[in-house]
Amino acid sequence: MKKNFVFLLLACSWSLFSLAQNDNSIVQEEIIELKSDLRDLSFDIDRVRKAVDDIRWYNRVGDVAFIDKVYITGPPINQETVTNETAMGVKNPIKFYAYVLVPKGIDGSKKYPLLVFPHGGVHGDFTTYYAHIVREMMAQGYIVIAPEYRGSTGYGKSYWERIDYGGLEVEDADASRNYMVENYSIVDKNRIGILGWSHGGMISLLAVFNHPNHYNVCFAGVPVSDLISRMGYQDDDYRALYSADYHLGKTAQENVEEYKRRSPAWNTHKLKTPLLIHTNTNDDDVNVLEVEHLIKGLKADGKTFEYEIFEEVEGGHSFDRIDTKTAKGIRLKIYSFLGKYLKPPKPIKTINELDKAAYMKW
Repeated sequence: MKKNFVFLLLACSWSLFSLAQNDNSIVQEEIIELKSDLRDLSFDIDRVRKAVDDIRWYNRVGDVAFIDKVYITGPPINQETVTNETAMGVKNPIKFYAYVLVPKGIDGSKKYPLLVFPHGGVHGDFTTYYAHIVREMMAQGYIVIAPEYRGSTGYGKSYWERIDYGGLEVEDADASRNYMVENYSIVDKNRIGILGWSHGGMISLLAVFNHPNHYNVCFAGVPVSDLISRMGYQDDDYRALYSADYHLGKTAQENVEEYKRRSPAWNTHKLKTPLLIHTNTNDDDVNVLEVEHLIKGLKADGKTFEYEIFEEVEGGHSFDRIDTKTAKGIRLKIYSFLGKYLKPPKPIKTINELDKAAYMKW
């Protein structure tokens, strides 16, 4: 009797343990499914945020600019990430949006300089964060195109996962330049510049390296310059954005050459375009060491360019994009450099003129 009782007790205990294990397994599966649902929901929320910010563009800049959002094409997806090369549409061009901003009051019989303006951020997008800067550009008579290149946020999960950092996104930016030349008779193909900050600065650099005949001038602000160095001082979550299976698929350690190929500091020998670089010693995003590597590479290759390393300027990574008097003065330097090569019809020369353009002060 005692043996039977012990056996029954053990059997019940095992059953309860198995049930608990099964319940735990079910709970874990539900947690994983819930996380996936929340992640998918976040992409839908990003679409809403993008739609709201698109409306804000008209509120912030519509008084000085004609605003459009065109749907154009860039190269097919990165073939290295394709698992089925025979899949339908795998070799089709990628479709993406780009903002087109044209100053109001221009003469349709004349031609005007174009600025290609790629946004920054891994999975970033072009937002009204730049509204005051766009107003400054409109006041000078620049036409602007800002590509929402592959991997940008606000267009769903599949587009987000088409990211090709330092790769085909650069070609998307150049495709937006070509679109403007081909479709806007008011664009002067001999007065085209490209500029950007952070990741947008990196795209600007790689664009002029890859297509030197397409651009008359380039400005790169706090540009991501050396992905290998960057992987060293960033955290695991950041590194995972690059080594994801839908992206590069490997870490910098596993494929050093690929990370070098996508880094401006390792391609400085290609520079042929007038270039201005700005960086800041207290930048908490793009460490100044990256940009210093870029500058040293350009010097070693005997390239002619201009640069300025700002010392501990307030604002850190955003030091020349914010609304301080210091930032405004630095932007005047940027516009002066661009203006030498693009000859805008109404160059801004003073902070008072810049204030009036960007902040409607008079």
